[in-house]
Amino acid sequence: MNGQALDPANPNAYSSMAGKTYAVTGGSQGLGYAVAELMKARGAAQILLVGRDQAKGEAAAASLTDDACHTVFLSADLYGTDGVEQVIATIDTEFGTLHGLVNCAAATWRGTVLNTTGQMWDDMLALNIKAPGMLISGAAKIMKREGNEGSIALVGSIAHHGAIHELFPYVASKHALEGMVRHAAYSLRVHRIRVNLINPGWMDTPAEDDVQKKFHDAPDNWLEVAEAAQPFGRILKPQEVARGICFMLSGESGMMTGASIDFDQNIPGQGPFAPPDPVPETFPWENQ
Repeated sequence: MNGQALDPANPNAYSSMAGKTYAVTGGSQGLGYAVAELMKARGAAQILLVGRDQAKGEAAAASLTDDACHTVFLSADLYGTDGVEQVIATIDTEFGTLHGLVNCAAATWRGTVLNTTGQMWDDMLALNIKAPGMLISGAAKIMKREGNEGSIALVGSIAHHGAIHELFPYVASKHALEGMVRHAAYSLRVHRIRVNLINPGWMDTPAEDDVQKKFHDAPDNWLEVAEAAQPFGRILKPQEVARGICFMLSGESGMMTGASIDFDQNIPGQGPFAPPDPVPETFPWENQ
């Protein structure tokens, strides 16, 4: 949309995704699926879900498909170049156009500064850096060819500021996305293609449940315990982050590009994650 004036009769016009085509990696569950659900609710006509689990992915695609929205699932391994190229080729052959791409797929396993091996680095950077970089390039080529003023959203992490010991390669990979997004946004603005980054904090997803139990020996009630210690009494839910992503993808975010937005209740660099006490209203020395 060229005009940015409010239409009181249609105040949600800029959030509409009516008739548009989108691709979502990591789309068969968690955040990716929540994004696709919201895309459909906002009128998307065609959606490609990318994941690895064929049965889960096909079920997700079927749940989003109706007369108004054609959803396709692609099983692809994004650790390798062939898998990423397959995503772009499928977008082109299945839809022939693209208005928005979201990369939710990521490696989240653990490694410290003392035990991360070369192979661990290769795997982490392949999925968390090389794959999104190639996806940006491939998506932008289709958008440019079709004359679409498209939008690309990458999912980073609040951890890119620095985090717990076990996230050494993960932090590095997510921090690198910030430079990638700014560079791509600068290069693609001449084609009116926008690129932005959202950095969620701790989020309640099936993948996080697996990580907590595999790497941190968490009990079955880890979520209840974790949420009780948070300032807002819970950790992020995929649906609220999905709204932030769809804001980036839609006309609602206007010309915003090259942005890196932290999306969490905790503020990096401002002390412990969950303040143990309320903010003092007075101090002993005030009346001295």
